[in-house]
Amino acid sequence: MSGMRMEEHAPRESHSPHAGSGTSWQPGSVPENEWMWMRGGWMVMAHGVIFADYNQQGGPRGGGAKAESVNYGMLMQQHALGGGTILLRQMFSAESLTSPHPGFPELFQTGETYHGEGLVDHQHPHNVFAELSALYLLPLTEKISWELYGGPAAEPALGPVTYIHRASAAELPLAPLGHHLQDSTHTSFGVVTTGLVTQRVKIEGSAFNGREPNEERWSIQPAPLDSYSGRVSVAPARDWTAQYSVGRLEKPEALEPGSQWRQTASVEYSRALARGNWATSVVWGRVHKIDSGVNLNGYLLESTLNFWRRDYVFTRMELVDKDELFPQAAVHPAYRIGAYTFGGERDVVQNHTWQLGVGADVTMYSKPAVLDAAYGNFPVSFQVFLRMRPGKSTGQ
Repeated sequence: MSGMRMEEHAPRESHSPHAGSGTSWQPGSVPENEWMWMRGGWMVMAHGVIFADYNQQGGPRGGGAKAESVNYGMLMQQHALGGGTILLRQMFSAESLTSPHPGFPELFQTGETYHGEGLVDHQHPHNVFAELSALYLLPLTEKISWELYGGPAAEPALGPVTYIHRASAAELPLAPLGHHLQDSTHTSFGVVTTGLVTQRVKIEGSAFNGREPNEERWSIQPAPLDSYSGRVSVAPARDWTAQYSVGRLEKPEALEPGSQWRQTASVEYSRALARGNWATSVVWGRVHKIDSGVNLNGYLLESTLNFWRRDYVFTRMELVDKDELFPQAAVHPAYRIGAYTFGGERDVVQNHTWQLGVGADVTMYSKPAVLDAAYGNFPVSFQVFLRMRPGKSTGQ
């Protein structure tokens, strides 16, 4: 890897060149679970995860226990090109086949649609073609490079590293409740991004299709690139990255006619330990609905500690504004929801090829008392799961 140009302009003491999503940065010290080959001057990488889990959501709207699988797989190919480096990326998901209809049960989760109605208390499955993109990095001077990125299914420069790629969320199967306020554009059907990159700072802007994917999870859905965003990212040290981004999304919601402004800010920390790693993220996202003037905020603290090599403890704590819990109501008041997840896991198989872990988590909630009739006084949800992914790449 050290011989490739992208590595030369993203040294190990800074951000990780492959562990992020889209063009976002994670700290250079995050563990990278992947397979890697060299073929004819190409560096080929593959990674992903399969969760097979038993999901029990609590309270009257929990919907009972469900068996399901959260999953994705990614291929990457990197090669020198014209004085720079090109990185091709393809991400696929089988969740449209492995999620119970209308999606993964998750109390207080909202976003996207099913049979023409807003999804409530469910997380939508990801699209089969979750990313089809190319990233080109060309050195302009000794310290500055030009970035060009995009594709028919890609991620604009808006938001933190998406939750499915964050090291702090690596052991949590379900999506954050603030997903649609923070990082839901990680699959956008049409993106062009450009920017300038130094070893520790990146400034970039995107034009993209801001509409959320429809219910045809197996299709690519092109539309005009009428949304835009900008992001500033910093990597002050190998263990830290941070970003601030803002964007305007034109008509992102299928059931709401208006457009949105979205702001996000995040800080990620990763520390390599003698026999493990500790990864933590703090994320804020705000959506301003232009037509109604409504502001929705989401705050997240997420942390995963890997210790004694095989053992993990993790947590995710959120405060999120939700205004889509009762889509049939004439008005949509926003409710401040808290979700507090705690869990643990142990790798029963761990080698350079595979990691197979067994884990469980439990989630408790805070909410306004007016929601007790719908959700119960004290709903509690839990999951038991198997997690399978590649082993850690060599050199880590």
